[in-house]
Amino acid sequence: MRTYELMYVLNPAIGEEAIESEMKRIQDIIETQGKIVNIDVWGRRKLAYEIQDEQEGYYVLVHFESEPDFPKEVERLLKISDSVLRYLTVLYEGQKLAERT
Repeated sequence: MRTYELMYVLNPAIGEEAIESEMKRIQDIIETQGKIVNIDVWGRRKLAYEIQDEQEGYYVLVHFESEPDFPKEVERLLKISDSVLRYLTVLYEGQKLAERT
C-alpha cells in the first residue's frame, strides 16, 4: 500500500447539495479499494484561470492509501464526471500523515 494525494476541483455552479453528493461519491469510490487517511475541504476559491467559463472552483484535498494501480482508476472516473473541473493525483512522499496532525 502506498499513500497518494488527490486534489480535485468541483464546479461550484452545481450547488451545495450536489457538491456534497459528489464528494461522497468520490469518497465511496476511493474506499472500494483504498483507505482514506485525511480529507481537507478547502472550499470555494478563485481559479488561476477560467475553466469551462468558471472563475471559481470548490477544492478538496484527499490523502488515501491504496495499491499502485488504483489511482489510475480513480482518475478515469473523475475524468468522466461533468462536475469535476480538474484533478491531480500524486504519490505522497512527505512525512507520514499521522505525524503531521
